[in-house]
Amino acid sequence: MKKSLLSVATTLALTLAAPLAAHERHDCLDGDACTLLSLFQAPAASGAGAAQTIEAKRYGSWGIDTAGMDRSVRPGQDFFRYVSGTWADTTQIPADQSSYGSFLMLRELSEARLRTLVESYPAGDPASGDAAKIAALYAGFMDEAAIEALGAKPLQAPLDAIRAAGDKQALARLMGASQGDFGRAFFGMNVGDDQRDPDRYTLYLGQSGLGLGDREMYLRDNFAPQRERYQAYIAQLLELGGWPNPADNAKAILALETRIAEAHWTRAESRNRDKTYNPVERTAFATYAPGFPWAEYFAAAGVEQAPRVVVRQSTAIPKIAKIYADADLATLQAWQAFHTIDNAAPLLSRAFVDAHYEFRAKFLSGQPEQRERWKRGVAFAEGTMGEAIGRDYVKLYFPAEAKAKMDELVANVKVAMGTRLDALAWMGDATRAEAKAKLAGFGLKIGHPEKWRDYSGLTVVAGDLFGNAQRSQRFEWDYRRARIGQPVDKGEWSMTPQTVNAYYNSVKNEIVFPAAILQPPFFDPSADPAVNYGAIGGVIGHEIIHGFDDQGRKSDGQGVLRDWWTADDAAKFEAQAAKLGAQYEAYTFPQLPGMHINGRVAMGENIGDLGGLTIALEAYRRSLGGKPAPVIEGFTGEQRLFMGWAQVWRTLWRDDALRQQLVNGTHSPGHIRAFAPLRNLDAWYDAFGVGAADPLWIAPEDRVRIW
Repeated sequence: MKKSLLSVATTLALTLAAPLAAHERHDCLDGDACTLLSLFQAPAASGAGAAQTIEAKRYGSWGIDTAGMDRSVRPGQDFFRYVSGTWADTTQIPADQSSYGSFLMLRELSEARLRTLVESYPAGDPASGDAAKIAALYAGFMDEAAIEALGAKPLQAPLDAIRAAGDKQALARLMGASQGDFGRAFFGMNVGDDQRDPDRYTLYLGQSGLGLGDREMYLRDNFAPQRERYQAYIAQLLELGGWPNPADNAKAILALETRIAEAHWTRAESRNRDKTYNPVERTAFATYAPGFPWAEYFAAAGVEQAPRVVVRQSTAIPKIAKIYADADLATLQAWQAFHTIDNAAPLLSRAFVDAHYEFRAKFLSGQPEQRERWKRGVAFAEGTMGEAIGRDYVKLYFPAEAKAKMDELVANVKVAMGTRLDALAWMGDATRAEAKAKLAGFGLKIGHPEKWRDYSGLTVVAGDLFGNAQRSQRFEWDYRRARIGQPVDKGEWSMTPQTVNAYYNSVKNEIVFPAAILQPPFFDPSADPAVNYGAIGGVIGHEIIHGFDDQGRKSDGQGVLRDWWTADDAAKFEAQAAKLGAQYEAYTFPQLPGMHINGRVAMGENIGDLGGLTIALEAYRRSLGGKPAPVIEGFTGEQRLFMGWAQVWRTLWRDDALRQQLVNGTHSPGHIRAFAPLRNLDAWYDAFGVGAADPLWIAPEDRVRIW
């Protein structure tokens, strides 16, 4: 999977898991009604001095923003509004965002903190160390005058190379080389932990080639406006880049991508781990998927040391290879030229930047305004040298007490999971023994890596934004490809410490919590324990359950992809999972007629939410040691726990962004996650007196009970 230099800080962290090749990863209205600006306003550049610290705000006096509640709404009527209705009514999505909520608020806090760090690094010779490199990366991005003066010149060399590709073999070489450049390929390569041999790295190959992201955008009638606008965008970028016949080529490119989309597996099929591990000898690709110059492609990517390649979508790859063989060279060249321009556009002059924003952010996601340049500059520096910045972030913002309290919370939630495994009536002894062994082997990483990434081999040149981006992508790909066949670095992280997220890695069988998520509303050492158990406890539980969701359950305690379930237990699990999927698919979105959650695509996350909250509740009860929980401002302990969960999922959406989430996302929208899992927990009904007359009621016999 090719790394985007602008993705790290701009991707919406709406979930607790996001996929890598072999991994499953998945408003500031506190009690004082503070505003977003007053909380996260970044200070001016701090020059060569020390970075100024920016502290997070707490939510009320005990962890819940009670001023943000809407108590006119019954909990069983709409639990999202009960906990966050006033917040939703009085909060506006910032003009430079397409959605907004708890995750994005913390992302903005992290972003402001990173700005103070980046702007505190002294300028100097980039060869002198990480700080000077980061300063040069940021300064180069912020030098708009120099970027405008260059115009389209940075594109000249890559576009000339595409023009000079006189046959499909030469173009395949460019596609292979695009792993370390701005180009694109019909296929996506990544190096990751081998799912059947977790101690070694292997090369993965999957379907790619779509500029709209998902096959549904090309094939469903209701996305005709998106396709029409996409074709116009293709023509616009080709014209800006000086490519001939932009209108005709745009039409041909869309037709080509539509054929590729028809060959693609669906998102649901692509997340099925039983079907997506298909080893093919590298030298056998010409027979396995004829029509594409595989030897040239692999050689240009620098992966000839890989004896085999694990293919993700086994039946799609041969079809895409044939599409390549059948396409005319001029269309393939135009396709490569467009994607090169599209990938590079955020780093070019205003004409390219604005075109990219107007389509990618404003049209597709409804974002009214372009993000301020400093935010994009911080994203660029972070995407290039994230761990180097993270090393300084941790020194300022990750106290030792946070890790100690998290260690305790995780231990309690793991014990609760063990208790649940012992009590499951539907699971047989053989499967239970394997499940308990897997739980016992869970690894844990909190805060930050023990060993930091070495960037000494990255060359940064002051004033060369485009070149720095190219060198960074090549540096990253060279780092990855050199690992093929080598022992896995068990200490490596897939996220930086400043990332507001968490994940479960199925191949390492570990759960990971970066420092930046360990803040209110997720975690506050001074908050009521019940709120912490509902918030970060639910997150911990969610990540543990990823090891036992519909796909995570397919790896054992050593991270090996194998079937350790009895057929009877697997059938019982799948029956309950199907019921859960049907629940989520029944939710409607009045502003988007005909749009629904894809229960199969979001299955792992929905199981994670339900199971995670279940074991967080169990852990909270155990933490009381048999004593009654205190009542705070009229709320019982279990009420506060459920409120803590719902508060984490405060989310507002622009319609276009919600549409994108439903089509391209693997997670249910946040405002659904606030209440959907609770409907299957008897304790939630008891805590709030929810009855059969309430809209959120589910009869006890219809409630889903998996973990």
